[in-house]
Amino acid sequence: MAARYTYTEQELTSLLKSNDRAAFEYLYDHYSSALYGIIVKIVKDEERACDAMQDTFLKIWKNIGSYNAEKGTLFTWILNIARNTAIDKLRVEVKKEKVVKLESVRDGDLSPATIFNPLPATIDLRSIVERLLPERKLLIEMVYFQGYTHEEVSERLSLPLGTVKSRIRKALQELRQVFEVDTPEAIFA
Repeated sequence: MAARYTYTEQELTSLLKSNDRAAFEYLYDHYSSALYGIIVKIVKDEERACDAMQDTFLKIWKNIGSYNAEKGTLFTWILNIARNTAIDKLRVEVKKEKVVKLESVRDGDLSPATIFNPLPATIDLRSIVERLLPERKLLIEMVYFQGYTHEEVSERLSLPLGTVKSRIRKALQELRQVFEVDTPEAIFA
């Protein structure tokens, strides 16, 4: 059988869903440069971009069964996978950079002026959360005390994801006001 050099999107999708190796090679040959361009713009590092690219195609291979042509084109679907994979890769790197090594803080570095002593009234976070509006309180409890993701909360409460995120953002703004310190001198008083 002669090698086939073009596929319609429907043919390509069907072959990919049946784990056809030639279709996957075709997908890589025709879409990898566009995906790599997006990935490298996000992660800004060629080595991480290569890792993200490999992870992207593994995810495509493993999850092609979940692709639904009614929701968008194949290219849009794989582009979203590439973008999300690159963002995840970037988040992991940022978290690694923000890790504080506790051994790096010596006892001599700590003085009474550098230690934050919260007011006793602000210590019980749950009682402060209780004062929020009921719909905000529930969301904060689910996300921060019970460990649900925003998406899981959205599904469990049958609320749009945007509504969940905006209510959580407003609740966090209210909570920030409770812990806000007006001037640096107030910390050391």
